[in-house]
Amino acid sequence: MLGAFTKVSAAQLPADSLLQSRVAEGDFLDCYRAKCALPARAAADEVTRFPDWAQVLVALRNKLVAPLGLKGPSDVEDAHAGADHVGIFPIEAQTDQEVIAGFNDHHLDFRVSIYSTGEHVYLSTWVHRHNLTGRLYLATIMPFHVLIIRDALRRVAG
Repeated sequence: MLGAFTKVSAAQLPADSLLQSRVAEGDFLDCYRAKCALPARAAADEVTRFPDWAQVLVALRNKLVAPLGLKGPSDVEDAHAGADHVGIFPIEAQTDQEVIAGFNDHHLDFRVSIYSTGEHVYLSTWVHRHNLTGRLYLATIMPFHVLIIRDALRRVAG
């Protein structure tokens, strides 16, 4: 299993990423990259096409957080009806090099950046936690987040 992730490495958020303007002290930010020539939008469409095992985790997440009032996919779709999406995430900004998608919830704000240089694709996640629920939520999902991100980039790198 570890060999499947050898094409993916931790990286710094590209300096000209649109996500840079959001990052503040105390925010969560991670970034991974893989060798890939896909344009940003094509890479974004692929990384948000979750495999079955990740879809099971997302469905479990949705059931567990519903009683807490956290947004699920239908809430996000309703709130962003008519917006362009990658997977379940509404697109906030798009250039030839980068797609930024995500949404705000009462516990945290979340954005993902898919950035393509033409040689590498960078997948970055930014989270601004608003409260204890946001901190607990992020801590709980972190191991799964890393698996999903690394798998997504491995699939893009093909």
